Parts: sequence; structure tokens; C-alpha cells
Amino acid sequence: MKRMGIIVAGGPAPGINAVIGAATIQAINCGFEVVGFYDGFRHLGSDNFDPPTHSIRLEIHRVARIHFEGGSILRTARTNLLDEASLKDSPRVEPHPDKVSLTLGRLRELGINCLLTIGGDDTALSACFLAEAGGKNLRVVHVPKTIDNDLPLPQNQPTFGFSTARFIGAELLKNLMRDSQTTGRWYLISAMGRSAGWLAMSIGQSAGTTLTLIPEEFAKGSTLQCIVDVLEGAILKRRIAGRNDGVAVIAEGLAYRLGDRTELERLLGREVPLDAAGHLRLSEVPMLDLLKQELQARFKARGERLPLVTHNIGYELRSADPTPHDMAYCRALGYHSIRLFGDEAYQPGGSMVALVNGNLEAIAFSDIINPATNRTRTRLVDITSDEYAVGRAYMIRLERSDLENPHLLARLAIEAQMSPAEFKKRYERAATRLCDMPSEGGD
Repeated sequence: MKRMGIIVAGGPAPGINAVIGAATIQAINCGFEVVGFYDGFRHLGSDNFDPPTHSIRLEIHRVARIHFEGGSILRTARTNLLDEASLKDSPRVEPHPDKVSLTLGRLRELGINCLLTIGGDDTALSACFLAEAGGKNLRVVHVPKTIDNDLPLPQNQPTFGFSTARFIGAELLKNLMRDSQTTGRWYLISAMGRSAGWLAMSIGQSAGTTLTLIPEEFAKGSTLQCIVDVLEGAILKRRIAGRNDGVAVIAEGLAYRLGDRTELERLLGREVPLDAAGHLRLSEVPMLDLLKQELQARFKARGERLPLVTHNIGYELRSADPTPHDMAYCRALGYHSIRLFGDEAYQPGGSMVALVNGNLEAIAFSDIINPATNRTRTRLVDITSDEYAVGRAYMIRLERSDLENPHLLARLAIEAQMSPAEFKKRYERAATRLCDMPSEGGD
């Protein structure tokens, strides 16, 4: 008997239900029984697993219309199968032997011989651990999901949920831009994205915000003052154009550019906790407040007041109803994922499903994992690409040409209450793109 389990783990993303629905329908049509597990790996990997409470038999009539809905009918949780103890002593993460063994045992007891996981990088890694440990007795296929769009899919294919998050984020920014212009003040907006700036860049570019700052633009070990120089330069440039309003989008992962955990704790004067996968809890780093305080202090030193409001965009996007694009995309991912369980298509060790030019492509877990850290590789924004160039072209930011234009430099210097020479020296780095610095780089 073919029996398939479905697990959703990690943060929510629009389209999860569409994947669950399409995969369930196709699996049943192919002769599978389908069992959905609630709350990711939370119960499967613990001693208190109770099948009637923590799992559900999925039928076609139950999932036939759920592709319209946001959220997840199986809920989700951040619990994973990584060994947290290994994160303290080494940059390389290892599987938690007890959690992996316990999860495999639960699946075996329920007769699950195929497992479909839906999630981001840490879920993909947990799926890989299960596939390796399960061997011939368990086939594992993973559907990549994250609004961060940071999983390394072929030909830069987006992860599902990203399109919907971009759409809703751009709509929210449109309203904030109008409020900014109406009230004559600046907004600093934080957008989700642990290590990559895809979401911040895309919603900023779509809405046409004043500027967007992403981690890829800054070298590791950048200072808070360096980041504020870019923001202040944009505000000053906007002012000499007769505008006192503006909206700056800040990728939350920019906090990582300020240093490691020790450096961040020194900056904040308190401990910064880690999540279950060993990542810094970025929600515990008040990046926007730090930027706001420094900006307002600089203007106060010049005898001026800078009206500035901070706002976070993120949780509003994750469980939203998917757009038609994500609905169709996710149903296709769910349908094709079942093909990868077949005898001829299945790859030993498990694989991740992707659609390239409308066709199914299976990606081996080994192709997306960094062997040095044993973590999933991260797809970063290429700041030398034409895609980035379009977004940058429509931003209001200091550029090298601004500092080389004597008339413009003089006006900027007056606004900053500096001499032209002082202004150029102070903001030269803020006007230089990281990709133009051959001696420095990102990841």
C-alpha cells in the first residue's frame, strides 16, 4: 500500500494550501492514501505524538477548494530535526539523532513510505536528514516555500509565496507613500528576509519607494553609521529637490551586516537569542529604532527636527490568500511533486521539486547544501545584475556623479551645514556601490 504523509514546517507563505490540495488529489488519483501531520515536526519528533490528535486522513472533498485560502490547514511550526547542540561548537549543523530516529519510527508505525515536506531552508535540511536516514524505506520530496525567495532554484525561479508577498507589500507601501507625502515625513519600513534582500528590493521597486537598502549592498562588518550615511544622504538629496517626505525600505537581514552575535549584543547591550535552527532572532534586533535614533540625532545636532515613523511589514504577508499566479504555480508544484515518488523518477537521498520553463525538474538535496556548513545554500541578490540596476536607477540616493558635480555638491553641503570638501569626504563611501569596490564583497 502506498501511503504518503504531508508536513508543513517553517514560516507561513501564501499558497501552502494550494500545494496540499493539488498534491493530495493527484496522490489519491495515483493510488496513495494521504495523511497530513499537524504543526510540522513538532509532534512527530516528540514523545507525546498521538495519531488521532496530531494527524488527519486527507480526502479529495476536504482539499478540493482550499487553494483559494491563505494559511495552512495543517498549520505549521518552526520545529526541525537539526541538532541545536552542534550549532554551539561548530558552524556545521548536524541532524539530531534522537529526533530523526523518533520521526522515522512514527512514520514507520503509520505505514508512511512517502513523505512530502513543504517549507524553507531548514525544512529542506530536515527532509534531507530523513531521506538519508530512511534509505529505501522512505521516499522524501520537498516543495520549496518562502516569501524570502532565497532558496537556490534553477534559472532564478521564484519560491512560491514570493509573488503574493510582493503584491501585497507593494500595495501597503503605496498607502504609506501617500501618507508620507501628505504629512511631509519620512517612513522607515522593514521587510522580511533573513539573509537576502529579495522581498525588500522587489516591493520597493514595484511601489517606487524613495530607496531600498538590502544586505547584499553592504560589506560584512559595516557600521551602523555607514548605513545611516546612505539614508541621510538620500534625505539631504531629497530636500534640495524640495521634498521633505520619503519612504525607505530596509531589509531586516541588514542587521547581519553589523557583525556577528557578539558584536550585535555589544551594540544593543543585551543578549540576542537564537531560534531553533541557530539563526539570530532578527525580531529581537530593533534595527529600525537604531537607524531612527541615529538619524534624528544627526538632524538635531544641526538644530533641525526630522519627522520619522518606523513600521514593519511581514506578518501581514505570510498567511494572505494567494494571488492567481501563486495559486496556479502552487497547484503545479503539488501535482508534479507526486511524479517524483515514482520508481523511475525518484532520486535516492530525496529531492526538491522545481518548475523550469514550465517543465518539472528534480533537484537533488546534495546540490543545494553547502558541504562546509551542511546548511542549505542561500540565493542572494546579484547587485551587478540588470535586475538590480533597474531598482537602483529609480532610487533617490547619493551617487558618485553627485559628488563630482560642483553645483550639486555645493547645495548638498549647504543643506548638511558643511563645506563641499567636508561633505564629499564624509559621504564618499555612501555614494560608492559595493560592486565598485574590488577589495570588498558580500557572501
